[in-house]
Amino acid sequence: MTLWLIRHARPLVAPGVCYGALDVPAEPQDTRRAAERLAGALPPGLALRCSPRQRCQQLAGALTALRPDLACTTDPRLAEMDFGAWEGQRWEALGAAALAAWSADFAQHRPGGGESVQTFMRRVGAAWDEARAARLEGQALGWITHAGVIRAAGLLASGIACPERADQWPPDAPGYGQWRCLPATDLQPR
Repeated sequence: MTLWLIRHARPLVAPGVCYGALDVPAEPQDTRRAAERLAGALPPGLALRCSPRQRCQQLAGALTALRPDLACTTDPRLAEMDFGAWEGQRWEALGAAALAAWSADFAQHRPGGGESVQTFMRRVGAAWDEARAARLEGQALGWITHAGVIRAAGLLASGIACPERADQWPPDAPGYGQWRCLPATDLQPR
């Protein structure tokens, strides 16, 4: 079984704005194109789980309209990290002191009073455990989610339950409307 990690299409938000939990829509044409590419790539009978954020829900709706054989359910564990009061602000406007405080205590600090990386990783980790169980039952699974969740899944696949330092956070993620596949061999226990 492969776990498909699918990122939503380009959100309608200005570049450089923090928008983890901010519920912004995705660009409709980009969503349609992503759904068309996915419809031709995903295997039959794939069980989809989707973040509750509208940018992911849009892609799930467009995809299941093209592929009615795909069942999709909303899973709040797949939502992007919540940055509290930082949501909707430009990253550069947050100030060096705020970002340094987060870096100094990367796992525990709650940026903007929102969610800590440790809390976020536990939440994604619970979905990860379910994906592993589905694999053991032979079920194919896909997540329609966010860059942060996909990065967290990559850490979990490498055996890291929670990064302690900011430099341990993966810098790469699929582009908007793109995906990454983790083969069954990568679905290790956390």
